[in-house]
Amino acid sequence: MVTPRVAEPLARPGRSGTLSLFWSELGLTFRRWRTLALFAILAVIPVVVGIAVKIETRDGGVAGGGDGEGPAFLSQVTNNSLFLVFTSLAVTLPFFLPMAIGVIAGDAVAGEAGVGTLRYLLVAPAGRSRLLLAKANATAVFCAAAVLVVSVSALLTGMALFPVGDVTLLSGSTISFGDGLLRVLAVAGVVAASLLGLAAIGLFISTLTNSGIAAMATTVGVMITVQILDAIPQLDMIHPYLFPHYWLGFVDLVRDPVIWDQVQDNLVLQAVYVAIFGSAAWARFTTRDISA
Repeated sequence: MVTPRVAEPLARPGRSGTLSLFWSELGLTFRRWRTLALFAILAVIPVVVGIAVKIETRDGGVAGGGDGEGPAFLSQVTNNSLFLVFTSLAVTLPFFLPMAIGVIAGDAVAGEAGVGTLRYLLVAPAGRSRLLLAKANATAVFCAAAVLVVSVSALLTGMALFPVGDVTLLSGSTISFGDGLLRVLAVAGVVAASLLGLAAIGLFISTLTNSGIAAMATTVGVMITVQILDAIPQLDMIHPYLFPHYWLGFVDLVRDPVIWDQVQDNLVLQAVYVAIFGSAAWARFTTRDISA
């Protein structure tokens, strides 16, 4: 549910007014119970994964596979706690993280339009562009925060359950624990950036309707549909253009030397989606008839 508010930050011209509006949007986003519930769910997943791996290996089982992709990081978790971070991001990236982003981005504009607070925010001639930019920036911060929640939860859980020390990368070389933490930071940054394309799509969808629930459901539906298309071999010609195609490319950051090809392709693709759907959201929002 959207918290009613007034639009006084929007009436302040210049950089200070834009910054004030951004902080207002950020506070509104992070104070909602829905946001806190999403963070709680994301924080619990690494704990569940870590406990499951601990129980399985204690009983003599072998966790995960060995090809180093996605949940195959599980095969390395028992050797070093940092691999629980990589595993948790690989587990949450296909659905849980995108779902959370879809909820926040989809509701950004439509939620306020639905409860009638949007028109009260648009009290300045340049208000629409600044308001949309503030909402986009707040959504981007949520992307980073969601990834941070998963990463920190996985790191703490991993350090409590599994060995802490030098890290053996997927390529077989060994680095210090400190260098391993830098790899974790790089992976988390790439994963957060990977979600920006979906966030832009969700923001655009949010400008098309006055129903926050409809916008959220549509964004999540688009995400699921595109991932299904990405999994169909007969459609391999379009796969490189689908926003989730390179999501798991962050695995190449856990090799020595790092293989940058998929990481770079992913970042470029996300930038293209942000440019296209961000522009579409701006064009729609700045010309939209706000009557509710």
